[in-house]
Amino acid sequence: MLKELIELGKAIIISIIAAFLIMTFVFETVSVDGHSMDPTLQHKNRLIVEKVSYYFREPKPEDIVVIKYPGDPREKFIKRVVAVGGDKVRIEDGKLYVNNIAKEEPYILETMDSQIDDNFQNDVEIPKGTIFVMGDNRNNSMDSRYPDVGFVKLKMVVGRAAFRIFPFSSFGKIN
Repeated sequence: MLKELIELGKAIIISIIAAFLIMTFVFETVSVDGHSMDPTLQHKNRLIVEKVSYYFREPKPEDIVVIKYPGDPREKFIKRVVAVGGDKVRIEDGKLYVNNIAKEEPYILETMDSQIDDNFQNDVEIPKGTIFVMGDNRNNSMDSRYPDVGFVKLKMVVGRAAFRIFPFSSFGKIN
């Protein structure tokens, strides 16, 4: 009886350690809180965030990433990478320009409100080791245009939103 309890205890400890390692280094689940990524992701969607790919490469434009909010790293944001270190960003008349080329963004909800554009200092170069992120719902997104988010350091990137697991009717890969 005692031997069986010891074996059970070992199995539980190994399972806890394995779960911790997987959640720390491989993937985790997150819930979308808010509407900043509409129409791509909706409030209360449940996602799997994979962490492995960013051990081998940096985030690239179009990736949907989970980041630690620079204003409070305990909080996480889900945003789309629109520019990376070395790129130059400008917002003009509700349109995003990266390296002086207007971005084609079929995924955004609506054109950016010019009042939001005014909060952002135009023609900025993204520092190396950082990314510039925006929500797909540009008029309802706290993102890199605002000083409390700003340029996101790569170490603040948790991972890439890979799959939607809830609602079941939208289950699948996230584009």
